[in-house]
Amino acid sequence: MSSGDRNRIIIAGAGPVGLVAALLLGRRGIPFTLIEGEDALSDDLRASTFHPPTLDLLDAQGLAAPLIAMGLISPTWQIRVHETGERAVFDLAAIAGDTRHPYRLQCEQSKLCRLLLAQVLAEKRGEVRMGTRLEQVTQDDDGVSVRILADGEPGTIEGRYLIGADGSRSAVRHSLGFSFEGKTYPETTILATTTFPFQDHLPGLSNVNYVWKAKGTFSLLRLPQLWRCSLYPDPDESIEDGLQPASVQRKLQEIVPRDEPYEVLEIRAYRIHMRIVDDYRAGRVLLAGDAAHVNSPSGGMGMNGGIHDAVELVETLADIWNGADERLLDRYTRRRRPVAEAEILGQSDRNRARMQERDIAKRREMLADLQRVADDPERARDHLLRSSMIAGLRQAATIA
Repeated sequence: MSSGDRNRIIIAGAGPVGLVAALLLGRRGIPFTLIEGEDALSDDLRASTFHPPTLDLLDAQGLAAPLIAMGLISPTWQIRVHETGERAVFDLAAIAGDTRHPYRLQCEQSKLCRLLLAQVLAEKRGEVRMGTRLEQVTQDDDGVSVRILADGEPGTIEGRYLIGADGSRSAVRHSLGFSFEGKTYPETTILATTTFPFQDHLPGLSNVNYVWKAKGTFSLLRLPQLWRCSLYPDPDESIEDGLQPASVQRKLQEIVPRDEPYEVLEIRAYRIHMRIVDDYRAGRVLLAGDAAHVNSPSGGMGMNGGIHDAVELVETLADIWNGADERLLDRYTRRRRPVAEAEILGQSDRNRARMQERDIAKRREMLADLQRVADDPERARDHLLRSSMIAGLRQAATIA
């Protein structure tokens, strides 16, 4: 099987980043072929926080309203001390003049992917090939050739450019040997989901909560039908023991003691990494999202940053498609990489370090400072512009 027409852009990966790129390319009249190794979209519970500027960008494509209808509007988020209930609460009303959506939306990324794919297929402006695995990438001065495997049959697809939006284990990145330097954090997160209504038992809880507890930390993120609980093995507990249902039950009972066991829908472990490529571009191949950068989920910036990558990249490719100099592609790295390094990786790294702090005196000092920020309208707005990713997008837009 061969597809030799190069008058297209190839997209690898049908996650939110690749699907946003496909929708935007199609709406700009640019032919594309999107390939995805899996036969169907994943329903795995991955990212679940949409920040205000991401909702603004989706709103421009008519997708914010249906997504909001499936999610949970979260006007505040907080950092709290479990034993005392002390907390610093950040109210996104402080940035109401900076966005049409002054709140976080708690909604599974799989719901956005299904909305996007349905729209892409309905508009019929490009090609989507599910169950098509990317094997190798080669390129020359005129285009890109992708070797694929579909239904056990090898083939090739050719295009003018390739967008690698195929996640943290990106085959595109591996095929072209992009560096991906960084670190892996020592702790393992144990994600447990439950239908238990924490909001009825913990006074003043927001929908997004980062919590210090004695000798540890956890987070509680609410979705329309469940809560996501990020837990950690105890200091003397192995990862394998921490994943046992009895261990998860014990940790949940420590959050809200109750006479009966929690209904736990899912338990899974994951390691957290902080890595970024040196350059988002190698010739006619461009990386976006987790293929280019991965970070701690603390702050919910990874998926959002990937969507922002896709929007910037499509705008750049559209200019080149319509006659601009190809060197403009270097602007994509200039705009997106510094933002990813400082505003996504940097902020999420600091968020993680704060919640991993075990010294009680330092925690009290951090909480007091956060409360002062939250209570000062000007400082709260500045903080929320950064944590909501608006400041980074504004900064990027000024880079030539």
